[in-house]
Amino acid sequence: MSYEALARRWRPRNFADMLGQQHVLRALTNALDHDRLHHAYLFTGTRGVGKTTIARIFAKSLNCEKGVTSTPCGECSACTQVDEGRFLDLIEVDAASRTGVDDTRELLDNVAYAPGSGRFKVYLIDEVHMFSKSSFNALLKTLEEPPPHVKFLLATTDPQKLPVTVLSRCLQFNLKAMPAPLLQPYLVDLMAQEKIECEDAALAHIAQAADGSVRDGLSLLDQAIAYGQGSVKAADVEAMLGRFSPARLYDLLDTLAEGRGDLMFELLDSIAEYVPDYTFVLGELLGLLNHIARLQVVPGSVIEGLSDPARVQALAAKIDPQDIQLWYQIGLVGRRDMPFATSQRQSIEMTLIRMLAFAPADTEASAGAPPVAAAAPVVAPQARVESASGAQAAPPAASPTPPAAERPPAKPARASAAKPPPPPPTAQAPQAEPAPSTPAKPASLDWKAEQWAHIVAELPVSGMPKQLARNCVLGSAKGNELLLLVDPEYENLAKSQRNFQRLEEKIGVYAEGAVKLSIEVPETWNGQSPAALEVQAQQAQLEQARASIASDPIVKEICDTFDATVSEGSIVPKDTE
Repeated sequence: MSYEALARRWRPRNFADMLGQQHVLRALTNALDHDRLHHAYLFTGTRGVGKTTIARIFAKSLNCEKGVTSTPCGECSACTQVDEGRFLDLIEVDAASRTGVDDTRELLDNVAYAPGSGRFKVYLIDEVHMFSKSSFNALLKTLEEPPPHVKFLLATTDPQKLPVTVLSRCLQFNLKAMPAPLLQPYLVDLMAQEKIECEDAALAHIAQAADGSVRDGLSLLDQAIAYGQGSVKAADVEAMLGRFSPARLYDLLDTLAEGRGDLMFELLDSIAEYVPDYTFVLGELLGLLNHIARLQVVPGSVIEGLSDPARVQALAAKIDPQDIQLWYQIGLVGRRDMPFATSQRQSIEMTLIRMLAFAPADTEASAGAPPVAAAAPVVAPQARVESASGAQAAPPAASPTPPAAERPPAKPARASAAKPPPPPPTAQAPQAEPAPSTPAKPASLDWKAEQWAHIVAELPVSGMPKQLARNCVLGSAKGNELLLLVDPEYENLAKSQRNFQRLEEKIGVYAEGAVKLSIEVPETWNGQSPAALEVQAQQAQLEQARASIASDPIVKEICDTFDATVSEGSIVPKDTE
């Protein structure tokens, strides 16, 4: 017996087998059970969501030998003939191939005749929007006042092309596209019944690629089974569809948060191996940013469709909300401009570079107010200031710094890359004196250079300021003055006033006192920042793992016997898997 496609073999035979579309099924079952039947029904929706299937089940319900019912028996001659496509009183018409008025008139000439064996003569017209204007005009009169034994079931993917005169004569039901979270469990159950080995990640890819169409999902599943020689594996589906694991997007956001451009391009190269549509890649990244933003606004909320909710939660806690908002906006612009780029790869690279290079503007500065001075003393978050009368009052605002255009140029030695100069005196209107406040006590620092990596790991800061700290070494720490030396490759992070202020503030919180921070770019760099040490440790682990594999006697025997070689790119240290 020849193979039957999954989409045909698993076509629902009754309303109970339908996936979703409850808003349509409820209306139809109530109409059938209470004998409130209209003479014309119009089913609309995207391809593969069940328009023709519902129409056939409806025709079977009308002509079941056990009576008009929403639960046809499926065993009588009428039910079996409808399922097999040979019921004489179910006339299926493909409007795309019969668009002429003569074809329509020929079809309607038989409307007056009684059904041959069934209770109703049912006309199922698929893709009815393909009818010509003359065909619609020929159909109108019969569609409005058909004989009592005739029912019209129309289906279309484009109802906007139907004349309003036709729409007004039908009961219209709009079938919804099938979301991936609803389609994936259906595919899992189907694979269990087919007794085919599959991976959930593979079915998640297929459900998403189906784009709301159940039929497309089953067709892709057929293709995946053939591609995988009887099994459905995530790696096979990714290669077949040109898609990739969501974990790669999580890694990409991690590198953006850490300011690691080198790793970012490595990950983009690994994604390129799947020959993807970069518009889709950028769209998936925007969707992930949207999920993270939702979690930051409503912590602990449940978002369907995430492959690794725990990791997305970790990203939401790690990345600054302002960065998420800026990256989302940059991604939207990049996706909009992608058709105008020389290549899609070039466009997505520039989009990611913008995400890496730019930081959100200060709220006060964007509103026209002067930015807060970086050297302002840090006030403990829980400290409260009391006026002489005992009432609580806010601490005084920090003095403003001059705009960038008024600041003196940087010294040739590139020292003090981030420390802003003191504000010049300006003639301003006299202001009311702030309420008396108690300044935060100065910190008492006595840190050594080798302690910096441990300090950075415990700093209560994330995002770009965290990466700035990770790419610095401790120059000196005495009293309340702290000097950091930044890796020249990350000088731009140090130049950001926002990054500088947040890092200074959080170091003050950690040190339990106000800190005066300075950041300089050294003439020579020793490469011993926490980030560099971490990379060196990871590289050492990788080299050790490669040496262990190369010296393994079993691996050597396999290589000698089969003239094989070890793919070093597949080796991962055990504790980093």
